[in-house]
Amino acid sequence: MPTFNLVRLVARRMQTGGVDRGSLRIYLGAAAGVGKTYAMLNEGQRRQARGTDVVVGYVDTHGRPATAAQIGHLEMVPPATRGDEGDLSAGMDVDAVVARHPQVALVDELAHSNAPGSRNPKRWQDVVELLEAGIDVVSTLNIGQLESLSDLVERITGMAQPETIPDEIVRGAAQVELVDATPEALRRRLAHGNIYSPDAIDAGLANSFQKGNLAALRELTLHWMADQVDLTDGVPRDRLGRDGGWDTRERIVVGITGAPGTERLIRRAARIAHRARGQLVGVHIRDPATAAGPGQEELARHRELLEELGGRYHDLSGPDVVDALLDFARGEHATQIVLGSSDRSRLTLLAKASVVDRVLRRSGPIDVHVISHERPTQKDGTRPAAKRSGAARPGAAAPLAVAGKCVEAARRRSSPLPLRRRLAGWLLVLAGLPALTAVLTQLRENATLSSDLLIYLLFVVVTAAIGGAAPALTAAVAGTLLVNWFFTPPIHTWTIARGADVLALFVYLGTAGIVSALVSSAAHRRAEAGHANAEAETLAAVATRVVEADPLPVLMAHLREAFGLAGVSLLRQAEGQWVTETAVGSPPQSPDDADEVHELGDGLILALSGPGLAATDRRVLNAFAANLAAALDRRRLHVRAAEASILAEANQLRSSLLQAVSHDLRTPLSSIKASVSSLRQPDITWTAAESTEFLATIEDETDRLANLVGNLLDMSRVNANAVTPTLCPTALDAIVPAALASLGTKAKTVEVDVPENTPTVNADPALLERVIANLVDNALTYAPDSPIRIDAGRVGDRVLLRIIDKGPGIPLSQRERVFLSFQRLDDSARPNRTGVGLGLAVARGFTQAIGANLSIEDTPGGGVTMVIEIGVADIGTSQ
Repeated sequence: MPTFNLVRLVARRMQTGGVDRGSLRIYLGAAAGVGKTYAMLNEGQRRQARGTDVVVGYVDTHGRPATAAQIGHLEMVPPATRGDEGDLSAGMDVDAVVARHPQVALVDELAHSNAPGSRNPKRWQDVVELLEAGIDVVSTLNIGQLESLSDLVERITGMAQPETIPDEIVRGAAQVELVDATPEALRRRLAHGNIYSPDAIDAGLANSFQKGNLAALRELTLHWMADQVDLTDGVPRDRLGRDGGWDTRERIVVGITGAPGTERLIRRAARIAHRARGQLVGVHIRDPATAAGPGQEELARHRELLEELGGRYHDLSGPDVVDALLDFARGEHATQIVLGSSDRSRLTLLAKASVVDRVLRRSGPIDVHVISHERPTQKDGTRPAAKRSGAARPGAAAPLAVAGKCVEAARRRSSPLPLRRRLAGWLLVLAGLPALTAVLTQLRENATLSSDLLIYLLFVVVTAAIGGAAPALTAAVAGTLLVNWFFTPPIHTWTIARGADVLALFVYLGTAGIVSALVSSAAHRRAEAGHANAEAETLAAVATRVVEADPLPVLMAHLREAFGLAGVSLLRQAEGQWVTETAVGSPPQSPDDADEVHELGDGLILALSGPGLAATDRRVLNAFAANLAAALDRRRLHVRAAEASILAEANQLRSSLLQAVSHDLRTPLSSIKASVSSLRQPDITWTAAESTEFLATIEDETDRLANLVGNLLDMSRVNANAVTPTLCPTALDAIVPAALASLGTKAKTVEVDVPENTPTVNADPALLERVIANLVDNALTYAPDSPIRIDAGRVGDRVLLRIIDKGPGIPLSQRERVFLSFQRLDDSARPNRTGVGLGLAVARGFTQAIGANLSIEDTPGGGVTMVIEIGVADIGTSQ
C-alpha cells in the first residue's frame, strides 16, 4: 500500500477510536534534551505504581544518567534481532511486545527509522501495529520531525531534518503534551554534560543549540500547540460543516504544478488549513493537448507530500487553467485558494495577464493567497534583486527605501497614470475610432446624429478612464471631425446645413472636454494622495532611525536612495579647505561640485549630486537635514564621552597600579631584602641548608617579581595597542609543553591531551605561549587541589584549546569582570592572595591580538574551562 494511503487509513482509524484499539500519547518538545524521554519514563513509573501493566518497548537514553535512572524497575522488552547471524539491532521487537501484550508500551523517538531489514521502515508504523493490537502507547517527538514544519525548521537551524512523520499521525493521537524548556536552560544542561557527551558539547553550542535557534524552535512549538486548541469547545467541526453551511468550515485549495518550490507551497497551505481547522485540497490542472512528460516524478512526489499532510489530491484536465481551477474551487465550496507567485517578466505580463492576476480578478468571494517563491542563490552566494518592491525582509530598512522610491516616482512622473495605461489609451484612439466610425457608417440609415454623438461620447469616457486626459481630448476632437464628415448633412463635406447640428457638435465637444478634465484631475489627486502617503512613511521611517547608536551612515544612505541621487556628502570647512565628514555614492567634494547645497549650521554643508529636487520634496529634505544635524551632535557627544571614558579608565589604571605596587610588588622585594640581609649577618653562622633556603627564597621571589613586572609591561602594551603579532602556522603540540616548562615544577601535574594530528593554527607562537602559561598559572593558583587538564580538538575551521580545572568555578555574572585589569574575585575572602590580577587580562588581550577568542565555560561536574578558539592555519601562507 502506498505510504500516503496508509497514513490516511491509520489517521482515520485513530480519530474514530474504538474499544479494541489502543490510544497514543505523545510528549512533544522543541529540541533534544528538553526532557521528553524523561517524562515518558516518569509516566510509565507512575502508571506502574497505580497497578498498570507497563513495559518499555524501546528507549534511547543517549547516555544520560538521569534519564536511565527513570527506567527503574520497568520491564524492558529485548530488542529484535536481524539477519541470519542474529545481529542485535537497536530497533523494537514488535512481535515480542504484541505477544507480551501489556496495557501500556513506552516507545521512544516516534519519527525515527528502523534498522535495515525491519518489517516496517518507520517506527511510527510499528506503533500503529501496537495500537491495532489494543496496546496503549506513550511516545516522544521533536517539533522539527513534523512533515509540514520540516522546511521551516531547516530554515531556522540550517540543517535538513533526516526523520519526519506525517502530521495526521500526530493529530490523530489521543493526547499531545508539551515538554518545554527555555533556551538558557537547554544550553546550561548541554554545558553541564546532561545532553551530549563532553566531546560534543562545543559542537552543539556552536550549531543546533545556538540561543537564536532554540528560541525560534520553542516559539514554533508553542504556536503549533496553541493551534491544537479546539475553538468550538468540543463540538465536532465536521458536524458544524454539515449543519452550519459551507462557510462554517474553511476549505483551502492549493494549485500544484510540479515545478520547483511547490513543496514549500504545499507545506504553507497545510499550515493555513491546520490553523483554520479546515480541509486541504490539492489540484493539478492538466492541458489535454499536452502528453505526460518532464516533471511527472516531481508531481508524484508533491502528491505524496500533500496526502501525508492530510490533503486530498485531484488531477483535472481543462483547456484554460483559470476556468478549471475556479470551477473546481467553487464545486468544492472552497473559501481560500493558495497559489505560487508568477516568475514571468513584466514584458510578458503586459502582453498577457498571469494565472495569478486572472484568478485574483475572477475569484469573487474566495480569498486568494499568493506565496512568493524563494529565489535561488547566485554564484557569489547572494540572492538576485527582488522583483517586487513591496517584499521587505524583517529587520531591513525597507519602509524608508520603498517610501523614498514612491516619493521619487511621484516627483518625476510627468503623468499621474502609468505608462502602460497611457499607451493603451493612445492605442484605443488610433484603432478604436476608425473601427467605431466604420461600424456606425454601416448603421447610418437606422441611427440619428444624437445617437452617434452619444456613442462617440461613451468612447471618449472609456478612453479617459483608461489613458487619461490627453488621449480623451484627442478622441473628442477627432470624433467631432468624424461626425461632421460622415454623419452631419451634407455628409462628406465640412459644411453643416442645420444650426441644431452645430449646437449638438459643440455640446458634445464641451462635454467630452469636461469629462477628460475631471478624469485627469481625479488621477492627479490620487497621485498627490499617494505622494503624501509616501512622504509620511518616509518621515516616519527617518524618525525611527534617529534612535540608533550612530544613525548618520544609515540616514545618508537612505537620503540618497529616497531621492535617487548620485551622491551625498556632509562637508565642513576647516582652514580654508572642505573636509568630508561622511559621504555615500559618488559624493561632491566641495559645494561647487554639488548640484544642490543645504546648510545645516555651524559651518556644515549638505551637498547633493544628482537631478534637481521638486518644491514638494523640500519638506522631506528638511526632515533629513534636521535629523542629520542631530545625528552629528550625537556623534560628537559620543566622541567626547569616549574620551572622558578613556581618561577615567587611565585614572583608574593609575590608581589600581599604585594599590598593586603598594602590596604585591613590595612583598617579593621585602622577602628578597630579608634573605640577603640574613646572609650578610657577620655575627651569625648559617648552615649550608639554611643558606640554600635563603638563596631559593631570593630566586623564587625574583621570579615572582619578574613575572609581575612582565605582566604589567604586557598590559601596558595591550592598552596602548602596541602588540604587533607575527602570525604563522603554529603546532599546538610544541607550544603547550613550552608554556608548561616556563612555569617550572608547579606545572608538572598538568595533564596534556593534544594529539599529534591536531591541525596547525594561525597564531604568534610567543604570544600564544604566554596566553597558555597565564591560563594554566591561573588554574593552578585558584584550583590548587584539583587536576588540571589541557586538551585540543578541531570544530569546523577552528581549533578549540581547553584548559580545564575542577575548582570552585566562576559565577556567570562575574565572567567578564575577571578579564579586567587588577581584578581578583576572592580579594575579600583571601586578602593574602599574591598577584596583581593581570594574568587573565593579558591573556584576553593577546588572544584578541592574534585573531583568536578566549571564553569561559562550565566544566561538567564543577569547575572552569578556559576555551581558546583559534583559526586553522592555511599551510601555504603566513603573515
